[in-house]
This record gives sequence, C-alpha cells and structure tokens, in this order.
Amino acid sequence: MRKPTAERSSLTEKQFELIAKALADPRRMAVLEVIAGERECACTKLREEFPVSKATISHHIKELVRAGLVESRREGQYLQCEVRRDVLEAYTAELLRRAGAKGKASTV
Repeated sequence: MRKPTAERSSLTEKQFELIAKALADPRRMAVLEVIAGERECACTKLREEFPVSKATISHHIKELVRAGLVESRREGQYLQCEVRRDVLEAYTAELLRRAGAKGKASTV
C-alpha cells in the first residue's frame, strides 16, 4: 500500500496525456469513481457494478494503472485497486494551470 507523502506529485507531459486519455472514456471514469469511493476496491465489486466482461474491467483497470491514477495489487486470486489521490490532485492542479484558472474567480 502507498504511504502518504507530504510532497505533491508532479506530472510529466506524457503522464498528463495518459491521464487525460484515460479519463476521456466515460466507462473508465465511472470505474475510477467506484474505486475512489472506497479505501480499496476489489475487482469483484467492479464486476458487480458494471454489466461488462471481466476482460473489459481488466482493460479499464490496466489503463488507469498505466496512467498512474490507480495502484493494483493481488491478494490471492483477487485484485485490489486503490486510487492514487496524489496523482489525481496533481492532474487537477495542472489542468487548472493549463486552463488559466489559477488565481482567477470562476465566471460560470
């Protein structure tokens, strides 16, 4: 399990793009939301939540892990997933920076 760090994660350009691509898929975003709703989420819970094949769930988890948004580990035959909140926060901060929202009041 990941230990909390006092430092914020910084993203490379490649990681920023991988995260943006991963979150662009609505199903993958929904999977991330379910995983984030718990400290650790079993892959079996994801299969119960989404009416798709095990292979499809595995693919979505693989893409979230590849983007650095999720860590996964095996416990016997089961996969446990955990959101990397530090990476999610770094992505959000970078997205706001790129959109020019840093220090500006929202006009929406």
